[in-house]
Amino acid sequence: QVQLVESGGGLVQAGGSLRLSCAASARTFTNYGMGWFRQAPGKEREFVGRITRSSDRTYYADSVKGRFTISRDNVKSTLYLQMDSLKPEDTAVYYCAAQIGVGPSTNWRAYNYWGQGTQVTVSS
Repeated sequence: QVQLVESGGGLVQAGGSLRLSCAASARTFTNYGMGWFRQAPGKEREFVGRITRSSDRTYYADSVKGRFTISRDNVKSTLYLQMDSLKPEDTAVYYCAAQIGVGPSTNWRAYNYWGQGTQVTVSS
């Protein structure tokens, strides 16, 4: 069982930055590929980015590529999402997720554990 706790959300003006963190309880954090997803009101959960267990590969949704950066610190068992040049359409609840085994995937259904989410609101 892995517990994930996100933090760092808030209200920011368009063009601003936020850094989300996701603290994992797992002692074997390196067993998990990690991903970030988001969900806006009335919309489906959307893939944002993913990172492999050893951080050797990252992958982003086209909508955030070049603006968001995903990273992880396996010593601290923490996942990060640096969000720059934020836009109003980035407003959503952001979730981190952990996937066991081969991955990580862009499909939220492939993930085994989820955090509670953190709200990000970007004003115009």
